[in-house]
Amino acid sequence: MKQDSKYTVITGASSGIGYETAKAFAKRGKNLVIVARSKENLEKLKTEILNDHPEVDVIVKDVDLSITSNVYKLYEELKPYDLETLINNAGFGNYASVANQNLEKVETMLKLNIEALVILSSLFVRDYQDIEGSQLINISSAGGYIIVPNAVTYCATKFFVSTFTEGLARELEAADAKLQAKVLAPAATKTNFGNIANDINGYDYDKSFGTYHTSKQMADFLLKLYDGSEVVGAVNRESFEFELKSPLFDYAGKSKHNQTVEK
Repeated sequence: MKQDSKYTVITGASSGIGYETAKAFAKRGKNLVIVARSKENLEKLKTEILNDHPEVDVIVKDVDLSITSNVYKLYEELKPYDLETLINNAGFGNYASVANQNLEKVETMLKLNIEALVILSSLFVRDYQDIEGSQLINISSAGGYIIVPNAVTYCATKFFVSTFTEGLARELEAADAKLQAKVLAPAATKTNFGNIANDINGYDYDKSFGTYHTSKQMADFLLKLYDGSEVVGAVNRESFEFELKSPLFDYAGKSKHNQTVEK
């Protein structure tokens, strides 16, 4: 470990948006902890990064975050490092009607998309909320703001990510915390998502969507969110334009009907 240096943690870094995001942060000279199940892909990414940016430090953590105990173990292993940014990108989708969805797959999706994200976010906020320059970026989806046909359960997991992160951002603001919480909401992006969501190989984005972004484009959008002051970075599902926005969900922060908490 390099002394006196900060690290960016990226989960789901073995492919897609996470892979390109890791390269984008390395280009800025950021030291990295890259996390995913595939050690082979992570080592490939590490080699690519170090070939171009030998000055950065890249730590590989191959771990299955759909197993709850692994999530806590990972965070314990991160404690020796001075973290600057946590990007919760790990997750996957599922296309199926609710009546016909594979419940074993759905159970794993819920654990990864929601449970792992909440645990890592909570532990990170607990340790870094008062550290200047710290950021938490959770990856949601355009389907975290609109219900997409044949993807109801997946969208519900991303609605959770969106509302959780927006609510956390409001909570941090009210507490005058220094950590910023942000949410990225991609629309169709050419990754391995299509294969996993449909349980196939060779998913054709041109035939299925026609319009989509590349992983590199989404990594660039993520950097715009990272550099900006807004909470939400969202791709418009119809125009495919990327916009930085204030929180989109209503917040009952000043409602007279909120619970009164004694101090």
